Amino acid sequence: MNVLVTGSNRGLGLELVKQYAEDGWQVFATCRHPAEAGRLRELADTHGSVSIHRLDVTSTEDMRNIAWELAGAPLDLLFNNAGIYLEQHYALPQLGTIRYDDWLRTFAVNTQGAVRVTEALLENLRAAAQPLVAVMTSHMGSIGDIDMPGSLYYRSSKAALNATMQGLAAELEPAGIGVLLLHPGGVTTRMGPREGLTPVDSVRGLRQQVAAFDLAHTGRFVRFDGTEMPW
Repeated sequence: MNVLVTGSNRGLGLELVKQYAEDGWQVFATCRHPAEAGRLRELADTHGSVSIHRLDVTSTEDMRNIAWELAGAPLDLLFNNAGIYLEQHYALPQLGTIRYDDWLRTFAVNTQGAVRVTEALLENLRAAAQPLVAVMTSHMGSIGDIDMPGSLYYRSSKAALNATMQGLAAELEPAGIGVLLLHPGGVTTRMGPREGLTPVDSVRGLRQQVAAFDLAHTGRFVRFDGTEMPW
């Protein structure tokens, strides 16, 4: 079985690579700067089934390169994990302080990035027996779950991602390609809370949802534990 993971140099992406490799999968691990991904390179050194590929999800050139590098390889699972949360690095934006360039950058990575990668690797997905596009999204993209101000860039990018992937689910279903939207829970990564789930436990749950996926439920939005998420 083959899986490609975006944003695999740290956090949940790194843990996805580790667990799938330990389970015997061929893992195509991608990140923007492979030379700086020390922990990922250590994994590749100890697991022969892990190969590392440069991939900036906003780069058209990188899309062409990854499609060329994987030409002819069936892709059973595409895990769109790469994302950014720029508001973590400064005061949460409010009216009068919005940085529109940062907002656009967030959309480029979190929303368009997942679509770019899916489009670039469509032929690889079609070559697999039961292909699945898994998308790391967030409860912060649930419009019905917004009860506080702030995080405008991240929230809107994830809401747009959810809507976009619903559309892709309908488009890809006739080709037998599934789409699954996943909320990992509150995980203690650089983008997550200080207290919460470990990446190990979150990824175990996410992998269970992937393993249980049925094409009849394409487009579902669930937590790592299988709980249905509100839109």
